[in-house]
Amino acid sequence: MLDWQDIQIFLEVARSQRLADAARRLGLDHSTLSRRTRRFEQRLNTQLFERSTHGYHLTEAGHRLLAHAEEMARHAFEASEGLADQNHRISGQIRLGVTEGFGTWVIAPLLTAFCERHPGVTLDLLALPRVVNLSRHEADLAITIERPSSPGLVISRLCDYRLRLYGSQAYLNRQGSPRRLTDLGRHRLIGYIDDLIFSEQLSYLDPLIDPAVVGHPGPHFAMRGTSVTTQYSACLRGAGLAVLPCFMASTTPELSSLLTDEVDIVRQFWITSRQEQRRLARVRLLWDFLRDALAINRDFLMGEGQELTIPQASS
Repeated sequence: MLDWQDIQIFLEVARSQRLADAARRLGLDHSTLSRRTRRFEQRLNTQLFERSTHGYHLTEAGHRLLAHAEEMARHAFEASEGLADQNHRISGQIRLGVTEGFGTWVIAPLLTAFCERHPGVTLDLLALPRVVNLSRHEADLAITIERPSSPGLVISRLCDYRLRLYGSQAYLNRQGSPRRLTDLGRHRLIGYIDDLIFSEQLSYLDPLIDPAVVGHPGPHFAMRGTSVTTQYSACLRGAGLAVLPCFMASTTPELSSLLTDEVDIVRQFWITSRQEQRRLARVRLLWDFLRDALAINRDFLMGEGQELTIPQASS
């Protein structure tokens, strides 16, 4: 008969694909986890993982066991949560993954009201310059800039937001303001590093700096990075012009929006969760809270309002 602890260890190693990551999440040291994984394989008389310098990858037998292990984990999880619901109280941990800029400038302030309403809930906010992987159980909920395509997810469009071209007063005093797109060929820009960009939705500058529009040699990139927060900081300090979300830049008096007729970019955020997580009362509450909180901030997200509205904590 299979030992449930062995199944839990197998699942974590399969999801993480790296022994060090799995050991950290399980609270075990690296060598102990390695021994227990090999011992489990010996009990089954089956190799479950191909081991290499690139990590642990499932064999064909491992993939077959994974399907059963995921099902066992789902049933155990639902049984535990079903019993916990009998207490008629909202408590526990929720891990929310979100893009860095949106998480820092919008979601974190909004969540103060949620924390006040539900003091028994612990929120882990993963504000990262990358996509959070729900299939590897990195989070319970994720807010993404692309509509996820993975099966088994509950997905909903969360909100729209606008981006514009911004420059600091210090930069504009030195370099002047562009009056048309073709003027960008004479300006310094700030943007993403092309080969490290995590979503094509972030390629805002590509159509703006097309050589057919701005001519050759085109604008010079003063600075590029993987983080919208660093781009905002560099723009604020006068390093160059940057395309930034209005929810970040419109609240900063030192930044001016430029070429508003030509540079008017609208993108979407999507909220998603695995089906079994979406059924949890605390996850449903956070899902609904975020939808309501962002709906009342529509003007702010679209650059038509100057202040983020925090929902009343007592409502």
